[in-house]
Amino acid sequence: MAEFMRNSDAFTWAMESDPRLRSTVVTVLTLDKTPDWDDVCERFDRITRKLPMFRQRVVESLAPAPPRWENAPDFDLRFHIRRASAPSPGDLDGVLEMARLAAMEDFDRARPLWSVTLIDGLDDGGAAMLCKFHHSLTDGVGGVQIAMTLFDLSELPEQRDRLLAPPAVAPQPWLRGYRDVLGYDAGLVATALSRTITSAPKLFVNSIRQPLGTIESITATTASIYRTVRPVNRTGSPLMKNRTLARRLGVYDVPKTRLRRAAHRCGGALNDAFVAGLAGGLRLYHERHGVVVGDLHLTMPINLRAEGDEMGGNRITLMRFDVPVGTVDPAERISAIKEQTARIRGERSLPYTEWIAGVLNLMPRWYIGSILRHVDFLASDVPGIPVPVFLGGASVLRQYAFGPTIGSAVNVTLLTYVDTCALGIDVDTGAIPDFDVFHECLVQGFDEVLACGD
Repeated sequence: MAEFMRNSDAFTWAMESDPRLRSTVVTVLTLDKTPDWDDVCERFDRITRKLPMFRQRVVESLAPAPPRWENAPDFDLRFHIRRASAPSPGDLDGVLEMARLAAMEDFDRARPLWSVTLIDGLDDGGAAMLCKFHHSLTDGVGGVQIAMTLFDLSELPEQRDRLLAPPAVAPQPWLRGYRDVLGYDAGLVATALSRTITSAPKLFVNSIRQPLGTIESITATTASIYRTVRPVNRTGSPLMKNRTLARRLGVYDVPKTRLRRAAHRCGGALNDAFVAGLAGGLRLYHERHGVVVGDLHLTMPINLRAEGDEMGGNRITLMRFDVPVGTVDPAERISAIKEQTARIRGERSLPYTEWIAGVLNLMPRWYIGSILRHVDFLASDVPGIPVPVFLGGASVLRQYAFGPTIGSAVNVTLLTYVDTCALGIDVDTGAIPDFDVFHECLVQGFDEVLACGD
């Protein structure tokens, strides 16, 4: 049997029929010096042998089966790992411009969906690494787990086991794809029948013993699923309405200790303060343009990864809810966001994430666009590496992640590293054409929140 995509991975793949919903993730690492090139190549070679998807391409299947992973013929590691000189004047802005172009370019879909570029010659004597991968390979938390296999905990590289042999790539029989799809479909039918047989008696007994409770439970679950998939017909913002293929990337560093202290003093968690800071920046941006704003539509990835889940793949679900951007008091914003995120994390639809994604994969592409294209902003909080790490003898100074906008005006991804919350800002310049003004407002929004902890 071929390895078929999980429904959630297939969803991120299928929605790209609209390029504005492209699911490309870009990360940027800054290093204090140029790492050992051979060591870097060897590390990524290990990753490709440990995680098969890094040597595989995506092959379409006949509906209703999702696309499947197959070993890519003629896999060439040096195609995926490149080296380049920093553009003049050798500062971070030049690296971010390279990252911006990478974020807007599609993948060669005949090959595995990732690339890495080591950028030498920064003006401070340092280097940078630009990593690009498709979201169907992994989510943010899975990406951090993979990164831990890449880094060392000291400047001296650790001793490593002998490389595993690369997977053999045999020619595929021409009927193999049809056979695998038929097997997948038969498995779906068998699973559905098995679950019906095992769950029907319990449902029948409960409906007799507690008819009202059973009806209320079914109704609540149905309503929760509807909230998860319902289309958003218009943006909450009267200002950030246009959606294009053009992007602009930026960064901003927030002290993790101060942000967490502000969150705790307002009764929230770090993620609540992060979203409140972003919301404050959006309010100030609208005020700069003389526009009154109330609630805005937010898409937030919810981590479903459990202990024991293998690395790679997506263990998240995208939940949408409204955020009180127009609330001026940052403490009130944090409190309101805490209540909303607690409700979202308790949604009855969460256990049905894969089933919902499977149904959405069969829906017309325009419907998928209607779910995502009118979302105002996207915020993602990724717990990163808590200790300093090294790559090829070079110290990693900062790590920034730039998640895709997938139809929103802006995606801000918080990736923690040691004692810093590094914000990766990915803006659709059709919706936010004045990036510098937006960045200034974002900084002020976080200043509002940080002041709550001082």
